[in-house]
Amino acid sequence: MSDDSSKPNEFPKAYDPRLIEQHWANVWVEEGLFRADPKAPGTPFSIVIPPPNVTGSIHIGHMLEHTEIDALTRWHRMRGFRTLWLPGMDHAGIATQVMVERELAKENLTREQIGREEFERRVWAWKAQSGGTIKRQMIRLGASCDWSRERFTLDPPLYRAVLEAFLRLYREGLIYRGRYIVNWCPRCMTALSDLEVVHVERNGHLWHIRYPVQGTAESLVVATTRPETMLGDTAVAVHPEDERYARLIGKNVILPLMQRPIPIIGDASVDREFGTGALKVTPAHDPNDFEMGRRHNLPQIDVMTGDGKMNENAGEFAGLDRFEARRRIVEKLQEQGLLERIVDHTHSVGVCDRCKTVVEPRVSEQWFCKMKEMAEEASAVVTDGLISVVPENQRGVYLNWMANIRDWCISRQLWWGHRIPIWYCADCKAMTPARDSRVEVVDGHARAASPPQKCGACGSSKLTQDSDVLDTWFSSGLWPFSTMGWPDDTEDLRAFYPTTLLISGYDILFFWDARMVMMGLHLMKSLRPERADRVPFRALYLHALVRDPEGLKMSKTRGNVVDPLAVIEEHGTDALRFTLAIMAAPGTDIILSEDRILSYRAFANKIWNAARFVFVNLEKFQEATGTGIADLAAPEIREAAPYAAGKQVPLADRWIFSQLAQVTATVNDALENYRFHEAAHVIYHFFWGDFCDWYIEWVKSALAGTDRDAAVASWRNLFAAFEAALRLLHPFMPFLTEELWHRLPQRAGARSIALERFPAPPAEWTDAQAVQQVELLQEMVTAARNIRAELKLDPKRRVPADLFTQDASTAALAEQNNDFIIRLGALTEIRSSKGHLDPTAGPVRATPKFELRIPYGETVDLKAEVSRLRKQIDAATKDIKSKEGKLADDTFRSRAPANIISQMEATLAERRTELAKSNQRLAQLEKGSGSPASQ
Repeated sequence: MSDDSSKPNEFPKAYDPRLIEQHWANVWVEEGLFRADPKAPGTPFSIVIPPPNVTGSIHIGHMLEHTEIDALTRWHRMRGFRTLWLPGMDHAGIATQVMVERELAKENLTREQIGREEFERRVWAWKAQSGGTIKRQMIRLGASCDWSRERFTLDPPLYRAVLEAFLRLYREGLIYRGRYIVNWCPRCMTALSDLEVVHVERNGHLWHIRYPVQGTAESLVVATTRPETMLGDTAVAVHPEDERYARLIGKNVILPLMQRPIPIIGDASVDREFGTGALKVTPAHDPNDFEMGRRHNLPQIDVMTGDGKMNENAGEFAGLDRFEARRRIVEKLQEQGLLERIVDHTHSVGVCDRCKTVVEPRVSEQWFCKMKEMAEEASAVVTDGLISVVPENQRGVYLNWMANIRDWCISRQLWWGHRIPIWYCADCKAMTPARDSRVEVVDGHARAASPPQKCGACGSSKLTQDSDVLDTWFSSGLWPFSTMGWPDDTEDLRAFYPTTLLISGYDILFFWDARMVMMGLHLMKSLRPERADRVPFRALYLHALVRDPEGLKMSKTRGNVVDPLAVIEEHGTDALRFTLAIMAAPGTDIILSEDRILSYRAFANKIWNAARFVFVNLEKFQEATGTGIADLAAPEIREAAPYAAGKQVPLADRWIFSQLAQVTATVNDALENYRFHEAAHVIYHFFWGDFCDWYIEWVKSALAGTDRDAAVASWRNLFAAFEAALRLLHPFMPFLTEELWHRLPQRAGARSIALERFPAPPAEWTDAQAVQQVELLQEMVTAARNIRAELKLDPKRRVPADLFTQDASTAALAEQNNDFIIRLGALTEIRSSKGHLDPTAGPVRATPKFELRIPYGETVDLKAEVSRLRKQIDAATKDIKSKEGKLADDTFRSRAPANIISQMEATLAERRTELAKSNQRLAQLEKGSGSPASQ
């Protein structure tokens, strides 16, 4: 970088992130700055991206996640780790298929009409057009990924990994096909796992229906929330110990509307307190009834089609939509006198997580994966400490889910995804798997290359592949090792697996995180005999959710979604990244508001203005002395700091380097333990407070002083501290720090601040005495500022102050740094007092070490101040009385929201404190003469 770059005409007055962020985002990618070298020295730090859906775009949850991942990745890279952040995307089976089917609907077409091959071609075309959106957005957001390793879950190598995983688990008997009750989405027309069903509270009804007991005039009354399923009832169940019904067990009832006799059975699972204690049993349409039906060998009668209509088993209701059928069935029951009553009932309804359609439990032939054995090992690695889980409460959630795990339905009735590698024999109906996991690429896309040539049971060649695809989460479960070349023992696997860390939202703990642990432990056995070497990651950090200013979860329905791209267009990426980081306390959701973003946009602006001040004044110094930036800020000069001015390093410089050492240690510890908020907080207060507000203001006079040697030392120390502070901030604000770092001279071949060393202050930088002394001086300045604010003095008006101390070292310190206190406290002079300061002569700030006063007579019109205080006291008294009256009103308390009451109580306490201070001040003024005390 040439010296000319620091001239003010090339340093814009206003900070505009749009002028720098896109530029550096492109440079980082074009230069391949973040390529990971598996052969490089250093301890590995590797992390894989939670693969976003190819259908989507970056939302605020991604932004939080990527900010945390990127901050840690940049931090490790700067500390000399062999670093890999591996990016990629998920094919998102259901979501992608829905998107493409919507496009087809615009042409009045369905996927069935165009056929599977053409449909898949269209999906790939859509992916080619839209699939790069997230990558472009991530680049814009500064993600320091190794883009040369970008992966997609349908890439040929990953397709091969999925085939290998399926075939291994199938041959081990862990994957099986069976007829079970599943969650069925009539809109997406596929089975869903339990995790893909969202349960919402809805107001509904409980219909009480009479089932006539065969051969008697008696009826059993059952209660149901889904009358339409009664058409598939195959029994009525009661508790065997229920005295009301025990005598009826073994008899039949006549199923209303269908006129079919069905048995009355006794089963201990029946809740005697729910409804009437008699339960309709529909094994084909309820998971509990399905299990009961298996215990009692009941038939399964499916009365619905895949799209949620009634089928031929529904009799006269066939062809009706399930909810229309419900209405008609209730009408018929009323007509026949079989509907005893209808009760309002609030209950939990399962809906599809993707399309929000009410899910229908339905018996279906599906593929399942046995989970119990894998879950036991996945629990053990957490309890044994091989994987740490943060925050701690999520560890218990994880272990509880593993202990109660059910088999995983892994098949989906879709055309987009990894097709199940099983073929069915037309002659004997036997199943034969693919011969191996080889894949072939046809038209650029992968498919199984080794279909069986003949049936493994009868030898027939009439084979047809299963039409279903695997659950998207199956391929995602292999992500940490499939992306690195598994099942082969690749160089990347040896260098970067197990990954160091996974950062994920807690809402996909079971969808993805837990399944990766199970899959990694099981499938990596052939390459890694030791359990500790098979875990997919050493640590799991579950980040919070981002909520709106009212604390509500963001959703398109509520209209409270924050588009991060719109925010960064207005305020900059660095501002949004820093906002999210400083609010990201483990286990606490983030309440995001524009005010918070604006405050950290102001932080970026503060740093920019400080840098501009330095460079503008450097040019003046260079013109006056001939000493340029190369003599003051070259890398080798920065590394030798701090510099002495005369015989010793000035107090201000000793202090700022000591602060740097302390802040760096705190940041390192915070990031090591995922306390992003703490790291960001200390950096913020250091850069804004210590460096900008105190240090630069303190050394201003030295930078422009007539003592050239002292000025050179100050400039060198300033640049050394500034450049180190930029490196400290870089993981959180990469763009701003990159831009400012390039304005400083750098060593030959230096490419980016991202590749420089994170600050590692030497032990001698730590100077407890300097910190203690500066804190005392800051107390004096702050005391002067607070009194000025209390007196409401014009900021430009400088006034004298009186200082008293009985401590000789404090007096000496104040004398030695008299200029500092006067300049930063906006004073004309400091007058030393021989005795305690009289508060009637002016407001006093007293500390254990000193007293400081700004006298009335020279600063304030006493009469006007007394008048102002009386008005202030009168207003405060009325306000307090008003608030006390409201809070004493029971009607107000019963109607007002709790947060409003709490806020009013807090404000009332503040007003009372302010009133007490005002009364004390007024008493002092009325007692005093208003003239400065004689000293």
